[in-house]
Amino acid sequence: MALNVPFSYTDLGISPFFIQRLSERGIHHPTAIQKLAIPRLLAGENLIFRSATGTGKTFAYLLPLFERLLSAEVCRIAGASGPILLIIAPTLELCAQIKEEGDFLMKEGPGGTLVKMSLIIGSANMHRQIETLKKDKPQVIVGNPARLLQLARMGKLKLDWIKALVLDEGDRLIADELFPETQDLVSRINPIRQTAACSATMSARSRERLLPLMGEPILAVASDEQEILRERIQHWALFSETRKKISLLCSFLVATMAKKVLIFSNRGGQVGNIVSQLQYHHIAAMGLYGEMDKKTRKQALEDFKAGRARVLVSSDLAARGLDIPRISYVVALDVPDREGYIHRAGRTGRAGQRGIMVTLGDGEELRRLAVLEKKLRISVYPKVFYRGSISAPPPLDKHLRSPSSHTQKAPDTTGNSI
Repeated sequence: MALNVPFSYTDLGISPFFIQRLSERGIHHPTAIQKLAIPRLLAGENLIFRSATGTGKTFAYLLPLFERLLSAEVCRIAGASGPILLIIAPTLELCAQIKEEGDFLMKEGPGGTLVKMSLIIGSANMHRQIETLKKDKPQVIVGNPARLLQLARMGKLKLDWIKALVLDEGDRLIADELFPETQDLVSRINPIRQTAACSATMSARSRERLLPLMGEPILAVASDEQEILRERIQHWALFSETRKKISLLCSFLVATMAKKVLIFSNRGGQVGNIVSQLQYHHIAAMGLYGEMDKKTRKQALEDFKAGRARVLVSSDLAARGLDIPRISYVVALDVPDREGYIHRAGRTGRAGQRGIMVTLGDGEELRRLAVLEKKLRISVYPKVFYRGSISAPPPLDKHLRSPSSHTQKAPDTTGNSI
């Protein structure tokens, strides 16, 4: 039987208070994944949900869980000696972003919030976090698994009262390098709870690892993960020898004059070098990678969001799940796997905007990109840089032209910012 999908936040069961908060952001209608996830989470069900980046996954779990948090039943235990809602995310930046969104939704008057939320992340002062947990007794905790587990082992973070758990970027949290910490942390949480996990990508292996952490019964829903990739994002490819990529990148940035460009490199250790080369060519650029200290990472993000830096160069791990408005171009200096490409491309084309995903690659990399093109059912248009502008390459001779060539489909554009 077909699900009767409601079309307004009121129909979904969201209260006027939160609807008013959303309207202040210009958000008036739920997204596809919100229509699927909110009713189930409001009903207290355990849920794994997948949707493309930029489709409102954070509000898809925050809204219903906050509604339940403020319900009469939950409020009766609001004086518990530990948090009631725990949200785990893999990166410091994503944790801070979730906390910011939560504070926005729960804001009540100047400087006040309906519930107390705390951000518990690594690289922050642990003693100050312990004091916050002791004095403020926050009802909602957002944090990364390593620091949360550390405090739980010390007995400073009590998990006995947890009524709801969220694993944001769940596939990343159960990847090999994070799975032991995530598994240990979740094992310490009250087993009688509601659990939600979400991501833009969710492989069969990821789901298998998540299932033991979720509780039963478990529902799984997904919106079309490729919808935004196909409809809101153009995909370009420019050939470049490896040694000439930075030179081509500089030319590309000068030609496009885009206000916000996010650049990915799969080698975090090269991010600083790339930033230095861009700055040498008088391009306002900042870097973001895992080994940076918290203060420097925060400053880089703030400068990029505020427009003080036009370009942000990042490793994949550092930018996972970030929501930065109005990124015109995402530029990849290498070709990742399927999941990596989805997450990279999803940094643009968000919240109804359009964007362009550009890959700079040598012959082997562009062959791998062609494989991804088929898997993702997207169209990647070849581009060339010529006389200061970006355009489609000249057509091949008729008898050499491939039937599957995209050169005739390429939009009439010189790469100007959108």
